[in-house]
Amino acid sequence: MEFRRINGLPPYVFATINDLKAAARRDGRDVIDLGFGNPDLPSPDIAVDKLAEAARNPRNHRYSASRGIPKIRQAIADLYLRKFGVAIDPDLEVVTTIGAKEGLSHLMWVLVAPGDTALVPSPSYPIHIYAPLFAGADVRHVRLDGPGEADQASPGEAFFENLMEAWESAWPKPRVIVLSFPHNPTTECVDLEWMTRIVAFAREHDIVLVHDFAYADIGFDGYAPPSILQVPGAKDVAVELYTLTKSFSMAGWRVGFMVGNAEIVQALTKLKSYLDYGTFQPIQIAAIVAMNESPDYPKVINECYQARRDALCGGLQRIGWDITPPKGTMFAWAPIPEPYREMGSLEFAKFLVREADVATSPGVGFGPGGDGHVRFALIENEQRIGQGVRNLRRALTRLGG
Repeated sequence: MEFRRINGLPPYVFATINDLKAAARRDGRDVIDLGFGNPDLPSPDIAVDKLAEAARNPRNHRYSASRGIPKIRQAIADLYLRKFGVAIDPDLEVVTTIGAKEGLSHLMWVLVAPGDTALVPSPSYPIHIYAPLFAGADVRHVRLDGPGEADQASPGEAFFENLMEAWESAWPKPRVIVLSFPHNPTTECVDLEWMTRIVAFAREHDIVLVHDFAYADIGFDGYAPPSILQVPGAKDVAVELYTLTKSFSMAGWRVGFMVGNAEIVQALTKLKSYLDYGTFQPIQIAAIVAMNESPDYPKVINECYQARRDALCGGLQRIGWDITPPKGTMFAWAPIPEPYREMGSLEFAKFLVREADVATSPGVGFGPGGDGHVRFALIENEQRIGQGVRNLRRALTRLGG
């Protein structure tokens, strides 16, 4: 049988590592899982309590609204005003999504079609690549870094130059540029000046900017990730996806939002009205309480991830693994050490499970440009991370001979 939309999908390489991890645990081995970015920190107690209360009310068991109930749209508007100084119209410039992946995927249905082109960073979180592909668009991969990235005066300079080259060489001209900063998997961060430049370019060339702001609240060493909507005029060309997944550690709740350009928001709202009835209403009610009554919870989450980042990167540096500590995200993007680089990221990640009892994500799973790296997720506590580093030191010493 032919399944046309998925026939071209490559094998899901992360499943290979998950299978190895599961087999090792069945054999009684203690695998330290730094692979899948599944937050282990608890959701706010106040949200859990409100969920239980709201779920007991039978009025909340009925269909909800695909665009989100009015109070949740007002809550995200209030959050943007409070955190970023950005005014959002809750009626016209917000639509609730069932997590960012759902929102991004269906957004591409209204932005691109067969014959259109989208520019996507390389490497990239997989849905950034496949959402426009599922909509029938041609995806052009744009290298996130360049040969002189380390010497560039500002973050993201090589990527900006690569985007300009991709635009000039592309035909037909791209309709959409997908962005995501802080970036998964590379942890690349940019400043508001960079956002200002890309907005100016998009306005000049009539391009839609789609910014996946998954790590909006995870910045280290004083770095505060900027919203693209902080740029004056950004709403003319940009939409942004914000979720409670990382910021409030509410991954399984599937609460996300798309905010920004009213015309694009209303287009997605119209499409979603045909596709779903929204997130379970008690979850929406609990999310409102999380945003309104626990606004400092993201700071608690951020401090935890920074401590884990320090434990991991400091430990890797002590054993001779060259890695630059990230300024944002809940990941570390680690170049494969030189003696093992010829293995490629999938074989190296498999080796780490077998010999070090440490699971990572192979860079090749994030598309072109990722194969020279593995990604560590900060989803174990500092003590477990320390044990993982000790395991890595023993395994990598043996491999080095």
